Amino acid sequence: MKKVLFLSIIFIVGILANLKAQDEETQMLRGKIVDSQSKTPLIGVNVIIVGTEPLKGGSTDNEGIFRIKNTPLGRNLIKISSVGYKEITLSNIVVTAGKQTVLDIEMEEQITLGNEIVVTAARSKTSIEKGMVSVSGKTFDIEDTRRFSGSRNDPSRMVANFAGVVGNSDARNDIIIRGNAPTGLLWRFEGIDIPNPSHFGALGATGGPVTMLNNNLLARSSFLTGAFPANYGNAIAGVFDLQLRTGNNEKREYTGQVGFNGVELGAEGAFSKTSKASYLVNYRYSMLGLLQKIGLNFGTGTNTPKYQDLSFKLDFPTEKAGRFTVFGMGGTSGIINKPDSSGTKDFYSNSSENTTYDTQMGVLGLGHTYYLNNFSFLKTTVAISGNAVQSATDSVANKLLIAKYRSNSSQDKISFHTALTNKLNASQTLVIGVMADRLGVNYSDSALVSKNYFKKLREFEGSTYLLRAYGNWQWKVMDKLVINTGAYIQHFGLNKTTSFEPRLGLRFSPSQNHTFSFGIGRHSQLQDLAIYFNNLKNDNGYARPNENLGFTMSNQAVFGYETFVSKNTKLKAEAYYQALSDVPVQTQSSAYSVLNEGANFESPTVTNLVNKGSGKNYGVELTIERNFINNYYFLGTLSLYESTYKGSDGVERNTAFNGNYVGNILAGREFKVSKRGTFAIDFKVTATGGKRYTPFDIEKSLKEKKVYYTDDINGAKMKDYMRADLKILFRLNRKKVMEEWFLDLQNITGRANIYSQKLDPVAKTLVYSTQQGFYPTFNYRIQF
Repeated sequence: MKKVLFLSIIFIVGILANLKAQDEETQMLRGKIVDSQSKTPLIGVNVIIVGTEPLKGGSTDNEGIFRIKNTPLGRNLIKISSVGYKEITLSNIVVTAGKQTVLDIEMEEQITLGNEIVVTAARSKTSIEKGMVSVSGKTFDIEDTRRFSGSRNDPSRMVANFAGVVGNSDARNDIIIRGNAPTGLLWRFEGIDIPNPSHFGALGATGGPVTMLNNNLLARSSFLTGAFPANYGNAIAGVFDLQLRTGNNEKREYTGQVGFNGVELGAEGAFSKTSKASYLVNYRYSMLGLLQKIGLNFGTGTNTPKYQDLSFKLDFPTEKAGRFTVFGMGGTSGIINKPDSSGTKDFYSNSSENTTYDTQMGVLGLGHTYYLNNFSFLKTTVAISGNAVQSATDSVANKLLIAKYRSNSSQDKISFHTALTNKLNASQTLVIGVMADRLGVNYSDSALVSKNYFKKLREFEGSTYLLRAYGNWQWKVMDKLVINTGAYIQHFGLNKTTSFEPRLGLRFSPSQNHTFSFGIGRHSQLQDLAIYFNNLKNDNGYARPNENLGFTMSNQAVFGYETFVSKNTKLKAEAYYQALSDVPVQTQSSAYSVLNEGANFESPTVTNLVNKGSGKNYGVELTIERNFINNYYFLGTLSLYESTYKGSDGVERNTAFNGNYVGNILAGREFKVSKRGTFAIDFKVTATGGKRYTPFDIEKSLKEKKVYYTDDINGAKMKDYMRADLKILFRLNRKKVMEEWFLDLQNITGRANIYSQKLDPVAKTLVYSTQQGFYPTFNYRIQF
C-alpha cells in the first residue's frame, strides 16, 4: 500500500497545485475534409459544434480546409454535412488549451434513388468507417488508447477489449484473435508491412512486454479480425493498420509525458512560417529503474529492463508534384536476467540461469501521393525495415558458469508498395496495387545439447523475395447495399510457391437502424522466416529440410448484424468459421503444429516439417456499445469460441490458445469540476477462459524423479482469468497549456491469476506461478 499512497500523493498534489481561478479559454478547431474514395478536397462542407450558443461553425474553402475559432475546451459534438454526401457526427472531439485540434475527415458520397434521403447515425469505434472492409473491422484513435483502464497507452492492450480478442498474458502484449496464434497478425505502418513493433520482441513474434508505438503520434487507425479485403495479405488472423498523424503546419507545439512507458518529449510544427511542410517527432526513454526504486514490480524481479525509441513523420505538400512524407520508427531494448532470491515476481528469469537479451527494431520510409485528376490518385511507398536479437544464456547451477545458448540474428526488408485508386463514378471505385519485398536474413543460433557439444540451430545468411498484387472493386448498388470484391496473389521466391486468394464482402442496410454484413475469402501466410532455415544434423553436416514449406492457408467466412437499440447505443453480433489447411506439422507422427507457436521469446527449432496439418476456429461474438455522449460511455463484449488442430498423428486437439470464452465490461464518465478542469473515472472487468496446458504424468514423474507429461496435449486448463481495473484521470486547461494526470489501478482485487505451473519430482511439489498482482501505474502529460 505504500507505493499506492506515494503515487496518490503525487497525483493529488499535482492537481491541487494547479487549481487556481482563471477565466475559461477556447482553442482553434480546424481540419481538412476530402472525398473518402478519391481523396479530393470538398468545398463548402458545413461544420458545426452542436450545443454552442450562439452556434459556432464554419465551412470548407477551395482546399477543403475549415477553421472554427474560439471552440470551447472539453469534449465537443461535431456535425458535418454537404449536399450529396452522407452526414457525419463526431461525438468525441477533445479540445484542449495546450494544442490545436486538427481533424482529417473523409466523407462518403451518397447514392440516391429518386427523392430518397438517407440519414446516418453517429459512428462508433466498433464500426467499419472507411475503405473496403465489410465485416470484422474496428477503428480507434488516440483517445481510445488513453481512455480504457489497463491499456497502458498501448494499442495492442487496448484492442484486447474488442470482441474476439484475448491478451495472451499480463507480461506481454501479444493478442490472440479468434483462437489463432499471435503470429497470425499483420502489422502495417504507413502502408508498409513492418516487423514486430515491441521492445524485447523475438524475431517472428508479433508482441512483447512493452510497445514501441507512441500513441501521441497515431492518427485514426484500423484493426481487422477476419475476412479482410484484398489489399491485406500474408496474414491469417488479423491486421493492425496504423497511420501517423501529420504535424501541425501552422503552430509549433510540444508534448511531455512521464509514465509506465517512460519519459517522453515530443515536438511538432511548420518548418517555416511561409511553408506548409511540417514535422512531428517524439523520443522516449524507459524509467523502469526509477519505478523499481519506489517499490513497483512489473514482472522482472530485481532485474531492470532498459529501452528507448524514436518516432517521426515529415510532411511536404507541393502544388503540382503531390505530397511527400518521410516517416520512421526505431528502438533498442536490453535486459540482464539473473536468478532472484528476493521473492519478487519475475516472469522472465530462470532460477538457475543468467540471460542477456538485447533487441533492435527500425523502419524508415518515403511516401508519395500524386493526384492524377479529381477522381484518381497514385500512392507509392518505399521503406527499409528490420529487427535483430542478441541473446546469451548461461547455466549457473552448482556455482559453475556453463554456456547453454547463443543467438545473434537479424532480419531486414526493403519494401515497395504502390496503389492506384480510381473513383469510376459515385457508386464504383477500383483499387489496384503491387507490393514487392526483398527479405534478408542473418541467423546464428546455437545451443548446448550435450556435454561439450553445441548444435547449430540455424546458421545462414542470404536473401529471398516476396511479390504480391491485389485488386479491390467496390460497387454501391444503392446506399443500402455495398459489394466489395477483390483478389490477392503472392509468390515466395525461396521455394517458388504461389497463392491466389479471392475475397468477397457485402453490407446491406434495409433501414437506418439495421445492417447485415457478410465476408468470405481465402487467405495465406508465410511461416516465421527462421523456420525455413532450421538445421538438421546429418552425416554431411547440416541440412535445411524446411526450405520447401508452403503457405499456411485459411478459408474464412463471417456473418454480422448491427442495430441501434437507442440513439447512441449499438448492438453488434458476428458469427465466423475459419478452416486452416497446409499447416506445417512433422513428417513423423506427432502432435506438433505451428498453430501453437508464437507467444514466447524464441523461434521454433523444429525440423522435418510438411504442409499436411489442419485446424479450425469458429465462434460467435456480441458487442454492445454506447458512444461517448453526455459525458459517459460503456462497452460490453462477449466471445464464445472453439479452436482446434490436427498434427501429423491425425488427432484433433485444443490449440494452445483455445480459452473458449472472453468477456469485457468497460464504462467511464467525465465530470466538469471547474471551468477548466475535468475529472474522469474509467472501470474495466475482464474474464477469460484459463490458459491451456498439458498435464504432468505425476505417477511416472515421481517414480523416475524426472518430469513426464501425459498424452493429453493442451487437454487441461488453468483456472479462469479475471481482472478488474480502475482508472482515475484529471485534465486541467491553463493559458495555452494542458496538463493531465491519471492513476491506473490494475487488478484492484489482487486476484492471483495462474501464469504457469512447475513440477519438482524430487521435492514432490507442484508450484504455481501467478500473473501480475495489484499493480498501480501513473502518467503525467503536458502539452503547450
